[in-house]
Amino acid sequence: MTETRPNAAAKPARWAADAVATMREGARVRLDYTAQSLWRVDRMIEEIRREEPPYAAVEQVLRGLGAYAGEVIVRQSGAEWWATGGDHWIRTPDGRLWDPIDEARRCFDGQGSLRLLCRDATARG
Repeated sequence: MTETRPNAAAKPARWAADAVATMREGARVRLDYTAQSLWRVDRMIEEIRREEPPYAAVEQVLRGLGAYAGEVIVRQSGAEWWATGGDHWIRTPDGRLWDPIDEARRCFDGQGSLRLLCRDATARG
């Protein structure tokens, strides 16, 4: 069964808000739901990666930062959160599907960029 907004958006919106609060309080980094803020998020993930923590120790942080990037895409493009079986992704108005939470994991592995994902997801054909 596929959930649609608002049900599918509830968890990632909360994860994003938690990430914004955590970054503000812990790292003194302000996230304002703009595409430009994703430069900071990519850099934060890179800094976390350089410290080489076990994935399990940063899984919640990465989920929050991925959800934050997803919320940026939602707000910029009118995309919607979708969910199936516990996985959350975004569907942009052109019908394409994006997985910003997985992209945050890819960033942690040194292979992704939330900034570039947002650029691609919000680009008008």
